Amino acid sequence: MAKQYTDVAVTHDGMVATVEIQRPPNNFFDNALINAIADAFEDVDADPNLRAIVLCSQGKTFCAGADFSKRDLNATATGGGGKHLYKEATRLFRSKTPVVAAVHGAAIGGGLGLAVMADFRVTCAEARFSANFTRLGFHPGFALTYTLPRLVGQQQANLLFYTGRRIAGDEAVRIGLADVLVAQDQVRSAAQELAKELAESAPLAVISVRETMRRGYADAAEAATERELTEQSWLTQTADMKEGVKAYAERRLPNFQGK
Repeated sequence: MAKQYTDVAVTHDGMVATVEIQRPPNNFFDNALINAIADAFEDVDADPNLRAIVLCSQGKTFCAGADFSKRDLNATATGGGGKHLYKEATRLFRSKTPVVAAVHGAAIGGGLGLAVMADFRVTCAEARFSANFTRLGFHPGFALTYTLPRLVGQQQANLLFYTGRRIAGDEAVRIGLADVLVAQDQVRSAAQELAKELAESAPLAVISVRETMRRGYADAAEAATERELTEQSWLTQTADMKEGVKAYAERRLPNFQGK
């Protein structure tokens, strides 16, 4: 009997495991979801017959991050108790199996962090990528202050962080944020094809090369998270963040006062 995970389904096709987030339509995350994904990744790591992972989602978005509109700000920042959800996310960075993210819709805030955690991203023109934290009066999390500059360069990351702008899938590919652009209805199948290609390479060699190319990656991501949490903690208490979250829920421009 296949192992069951909360809000996550895992299927196998040959040497490729597909890990599907099942919280449609927006796939908001919390500690429980991040832990379920990490559990699935670790179980794949432990199976010698599985050599690549496709991370995908049900619903219209890939992942819209944390749901600020329906939760207390402090609860959202801490993930509702226990370890902060971004601390839990460091488990994902320590997984050993290559991951291809199938980003068919929006990857917003921490959802962008989840997409960037993967080794590769397959996307479409309809997808939207945004580090929208400053539009909420907040500081980036999910180790994005380390992972995003490493992927697109410091200057491009600064632009995305400072403005919180959304970019489409074709622009994401142009700047190196995503790797493959296909039609929206082909995103998952294209991600599975790429994962299959990875899985056909010698597994010990792939793991060896990946460890070389990502040497220090998980430790640096965890260190970045410590800094991010420090900044998030005090920003959560500001009037600007309360206004940013309120404006986001009301679909209007925020009126920030710098306090």
